[in-house]
Amino acid sequence: MKKQILAALMISTLVVSCTKSTTKSETTENPDGSVTTTTTTVSQNGVDVIDTAKIAEAKDNAKAKVDEAGNKIDDAAQKAKEKIDATADKAKNDLHKAGQDIKTEANKVGKDAKDAAAKGASKVEDAAKKLKEDLNK
Repeated sequence: MKKQILAALMISTLVVSCTKSTTKSETTENPDGSVTTTTTTVSQNGVDVIDTAKIAEAKDNAKAKVDEAGNKIDDAAQKAKEKIDATADKAKNDLHKAGQDIKTEANKVGKDAKDAAAKGASKVEDAAKKLKEDLNK
């Protein structure tokens, strides 16, 4: 019972607080020179007080702010993607250069090994010829 009374009290307070009053005063001058003031008061209660133009404006403002935030997020994501792509390209180029350097050095080592083997083989041949000459004497 107490809850129902409190609910009714809250609803009545809400309805009373949603009352909008407009007062207009109009002053007119009569032909005899006297002045007459007419005051008109207009009251609106409840749902009639809601201004749809203000609601639409608030909705548009909220939508604009959400769009702006979305654009900022998209821009940040694009910048991050560009940085990642640039880093990946640099890493790819660095790895390619390192591979080329390894290949060049391996070719040099192979050539040096062939040259050393050729010198060693010629020394062995010279020694074999010398030995054969010594044996023939």
